[in-house]
Amino acid sequence: MSVCFEVCPPRTKDEISERDARRVGMARKLAAARLRYCGLEALIDDATLIVSELVTNAVQHGGGAQVTFTMTVRDGFLHLAVHDETPGRPVVRNAPDDAECGRGLFLVDCLASAHGGTWGTSDDGTTTWCCLAVSGGQS
Repeated sequence: MSVCFEVCPPRTKDEISERDARRVGMARKLAAARLRYCGLEALIDDATLIVSELVTNAVQHGGGAQVTFTMTVRDGFLHLAVHDETPGRPVVRNAPDDAECGRGLFLVDCLASAHGGTWGTSDDGTTTWCCLAVSGGQS
């Protein structure tokens, strides 16, 4: 499954438009629906949180006019990827305890590890991806 949508340029570093916030919600709903269809209900909460973080990061920090979200299940893993047209290397930050943002990739890293997976970026930095192991041998 793949969906591509237009995004607005961010007004500030930590703010996204209402329209783009709805796009993040749409990506979460599509991911949840697809996981239900595939019989992977146990992954819905964690996968939709990861989708939300990756799509939000692409909207906030990408400079392109569109974002593409892709989700596949193959070789025993759920693969989630977000492409945003802007090269760069996202990094896990250590946010202060009172910070209201800055923990997204930390959450992605923790959730991927908890599910026997990992995350990273494409060689050119335009795509951030995450893999979660699928229990029960589904592929």
